[in-house]
Amino acid sequence: MGMRWTDVLDIAIELDEKHPDVDPKLIRFTDLHQWVCELEGFDDDPEHSNEKILEAIQMSWIEERE
Repeated sequence: MGMRWTDVLDIAIELDEKHPDVDPKLIRFTDLHQWVCELEGFDDDPEHSNEKILEAIQMSWIEERE
């Protein structure tokens, strides 16, 4: 089974590896949503995300950078 929206830390790690030049503090949620859905191994319904989940992913990504 692939990654799901609840796999916040795994998603953040993958995003950090795939987009090393992006500052996660400045990302728009529309871009974040798209990038998560495009991750290899992501296997969840794109409609199952919400602002709270995207915010959690963004915060985990920021913490990964620090």
